Amino acid sequence: MGSITDVLENALLNHVANTAYTAATSLFVALCTADPTDTATTLAGIEVTNANAYARTAITFSAAASRQVIQSGAVTFPQASGTWGTITHWAIVTSGTYGAGTCLAHGSFTGSFAPVNGNTPTIPTTEIKVQFNASSGAGFTDYCVHSWLNLAFRNVAFSKPATYVALTTGTIADATLIAAASEVANANAYARVLVNIAGGSVPKWTTATTGTLENADAITFPTPSGSWGLVTGMFLVDSATLGAGNILGFDMSSVTDQTPQSGDTVQFAATALDLTLS
Repeated sequence: MGSITDVLENALLNHVANTAYTAATSLFVALCTADPTDTATTLAGIEVTNANAYARTAITFSAAASRQVIQSGAVTFPQASGTWGTITHWAIVTSGTYGAGTCLAHGSFTGSFAPVNGNTPTIPTTEIKVQFNASSGAGFTDYCVHSWLNLAFRNVAFSKPATYVALTTGTIADATLIAAASEVANANAYARVLVNIAGGSVPKWTTATTGTLENADAITFPTPSGSWGLVTGMFLVDSATLGAGNILGFDMSSVTDQTPQSGDTVQFAATALDLTLS
């Protein structure tokens, strides 16, 4: 099972909150003699040496489902004309040119192998998978995760969304759709609040670094003109219209249950909302 790199984490977070991500039109598998780790940007020093007919090879993925994309079809490398070393890990990169491109994801093989002259290494179909773990109380929805995976690994369009903060009186989970979100009723001055791109109008997001971004400014809701009911959590949604849009992320674990009343200030302080991928 593979995980995405810090570079891609930042790019996907910024795609939601700031700048749209431009996906590579083709992806390639590189073979590595050590773990690239999440911090990899290039594969210098760990990719198989550029000799003995080694070359990166194109890979495709099936449509995202169950919070993962899976290799679609076997990946067959050129026939080795000499030894390639002991291969333990794979990496997904944006260029077929040795030493070029960006590393998007990495993982380990179920067992190491060491190609020698005359071998034709092949990665069987479904061997390589890139997965986002299920959320626990807070995280990104299946809709958002599948859209990210299809964008980054299949070049399927996912337009950069607007990000509105909304409040729920129920429970949000990975699979929750807007129709089941139990959002605060469209009454007593309740409305979603738009958070803008970094450098935009207040309130705005920061730029993602080390897999995290947050609200740079306080997010203040309209002043209630009556009770909003018991608020149990928040969620991010891509539409200003109550009852519409796609839920992108949610937090049911760090929002203190409370019932806003007429005249109250309802607000998330600056930096109170962290969007994190790790």
